[in-house]
Parts: sequence; C-alpha cells; structure tokens
Amino acid sequence: MSRELRKAGTSPVPATLRFYRRLSAVAGALVPLLLKRRLKQGKEDPARIDERRGIASQPRPAGPLVWIHGASVGEVLAAASLIERLRALNLRILLTSGTVTSAAVVAKRFPPDIIHQYIPFDSPRFVARFLDHWRPNLALFIESDLWPNLILAGASRRLPMVLINGRMSQRSFPRWRRMAGTIAALLGRFDICLVQSETDAERFAVLGGRNVAVTGNLKLDVRAPPADEGRLERLLFVTRGRPVVVAASTHPGEEEILLTTHRTLAVYFPSLLTVIVPRHPNRGEAIARMITASGAEVARRSLEQLPTARTDIYIADTMGELGLFYRLAPIVFMGGSLVPHGGQNPIEAIKLDAAIVHGPHVFNFAEVYDALDRAGGARRADDGDALVKHLGHLLSDLAARDAARAAAADVVDRLGGALERTMAALEPYLLQLRLERRAADA
Repeated sequence: MSRELRKAGTSPVPATLRFYRRLSAVAGALVPLLLKRRLKQGKEDPARIDERRGIASQPRPAGPLVWIHGASVGEVLAAASLIERLRALNLRILLTSGTVTSAAVVAKRFPPDIIHQYIPFDSPRFVARFLDHWRPNLALFIESDLWPNLILAGASRRLPMVLINGRMSQRSFPRWRRMAGTIAALLGRFDICLVQSETDAERFAVLGGRNVAVTGNLKLDVRAPPADEGRLERLLFVTRGRPVVVAASTHPGEEEILLTTHRTLAVYFPSLLTVIVPRHPNRGEAIARMITASGAEVARRSLEQLPTARTDIYIADTMGELGLFYRLAPIVFMGGSLVPHGGQNPIEAIKLDAAIVHGPHVFNFAEVYDALDRAGGARRADDGDALVKHLGHLLSDLAARDAARAAAADVVDRLGGALERTMAALEPYLLQLRLERRAADA
C-alpha cells in the first residue's frame, strides 16, 4: 500500500485499476487523434479543446470552491436547484460535464458566475493538471459518471468527495457485481453516497459504498424550464386552434414510429401538429429528409421556420427550448423509451402541466415512471399501435387528459424533497467551507 493511501485511510488500489491507470496514461498520447475525430463529429468545442487536457480556460477564484460534476444535460439540470442553494451560501461553483450540449445549457440557463469546464479525459496527467489548477475543497459527483483516475487522484489529495443523486440501474448492477473489487475501490473513496431510492441504496451498499443514504431524486425538485415569452406568443398564434403533441428528446428509430403515428391520428384529427424535439439537434436535417420522403410537410426551427397551416411535423432542432414546447402542448411523449435507451426525464414536462405518454424502455427513471403509471399520471405505449391509442384518447378526452395531469403533479409533489435532504447531508461539509471563507475574508 502506498504512503498516500495509508495517510488517506483508503483501501488498496486493485489490480484492475492499477492496469487502467497505466493504460490510460499510455492512451493519453492518442488524445490528439481522438479529439480530431470528435471535432469532426461536432462532439467537441474547438474554442475550448484544451480543457479536455486539463488546461483551464479560466482562473481559479479565491476562497472555497465546490466542484460539481455531471455527465451531460440531465445531470447538470438535476443540480440546478442545489447550485442555487450553494450560491446563496456565498460559495463559488465549478461545474464540469462532458458534452457540448450540456455546456450550451449551462451558458443559457445558469448564472454567469458559475464556472463551467469540460471534464478532462481520464488520463493521470490531464487529471493532475486539472486538480492542480482548481484545487477544489469539495467534490460532488452526480449519479454515476465515475472516472477512476479522477476519483483515485481526489482521494489521494484528501479531497472530500460525495456522490449525490446516485443511481444504479438494473442493467448496470449485475455488470458491476462481476467487478466487485473495482467498483468497491471507487465507491469506497466517497465519504457519503446519497442515492435516489431504497433499491439504489441496497445496490450501492452491496457494491461497497460507504455511508449510503436515501435522499430521493433531485430531478423531482428541478424548476420548470424557462421560455421566451415573445417566441411562445408567436408559436401560440401560428398554431391556434390546432391540436398539438410534442415528442421530447427523441432518439434514432423513434421518429419513424412518430411519423406513422401522426399519419394515423391525422385521419381523426386533420389539423394535428406533431412537434419532434430530437435529443441531439444536429439530427434535424436527417429527420427532415425522412419525413419529406414520406410525403408529409415538415418545417425546421433551426432554419427559423415556423409551422404553417400545411405543416404536419415541426422539428424543433434547437438547444434549450423544451420549456417553450412543453408550454405549447398539453400532451408530451417522452423519447428514448420506444428504443432501449432508458427513457428521458418527465418531470419538467409535468411541472408545465403536460399529460405524459412513454414507451417501455424507461430503466433510467424506473421508480419515477412506475409511480406515475400506477397513479394514472402517465401512460405506457409498448409499440406504435399503443402509442396511437393513448395519444388519441388524450387528444379526444379532455377529462382524461386533465385527470392524468393532476395525477402526475401529485406524484411529483409526493416524491419531492430530495434537495432539502441532500442539503442536510452536506451540511457538515458546507459549514467547514463557510468557516474557511470567513477566515479568508478576515
């Protein structure tokens, strides 16, 4: 056992992680090739590419710094209310994520004093460079984006680390159990594991998590996403009198089903407008080609087009406008669920008074959808025929639609409170940071 690990009081690094550390150190030489490829694919920001090598693009602010890391858009948004509370304590925030879309969301929806950086690639040299510059006083990892070198390096520096909003899916759990020593060495380096449900708590404890506590799902406490009032008024004007269905955060393979669903429903609702909001806006052109080839009329928001009376499908291939479209439509199909992606978060749509329909593949939010389905706050469509049935019922029966909305809102209210429980669990760490800030200010 190394002197650093004895001093930190942590368990030895297993052979799998030692091999990973050596391999990732060697693989660091290949990062320029990887970055070149990702730039061509639009997966990296060319102006901030050095951040992926741990080279900071901003100075470290003075005083205590809380580092929060989430993989992408969903995790970053889950932390929004928590970040707001931490800012109220006069703490500076470093927020990291790994995707261009999440960076755009941070720029659009978070206060300007929130420092966003791309998470460095998990090579020891890049990680050391990142930690040497930022010197965080507390690290909060959201859900399950666990990078071994980051975690091991943080532990060796005695950085307090807490897993927040943790979850362990039914698919991931058996895979990790086959690598019990590896995951135990990572989870065991977190001071606390704050998880979403009792099921998650059992899984994290079995896998070696220390001080596991159920705090609930922070995504249930997020605020409704904003919308530009002028843009909303224009959309309401051009769609007035038309039934509207929004398909949110769709994935490849779903748009074809939604097109067929639209054509079937349009027989009974001739002025129906279906709005497709692809999870990745850069797919807008390909989706439009597919719809045009079918003979349907399509318009694209990224081209600054508005739907006309002839438009069948409106593709909202822009960033950060889900709040706009949730306000436009009373019925929302949550994407990533007709294909085995795991589903998308329905909470924001519910907070904007939508009736929810989803497919069978919702393992990323299993507990939430189960509670919604049981309460009648959401409807599960296992295939295209069921999707037609459920959407048609909600379009034609206002009372059923209102009942679904009310039931969904009740479930979200009942399952909320994760923010307060998370803040309570973090209080010892936050108290220490406040004391350090007062000492620095003095």
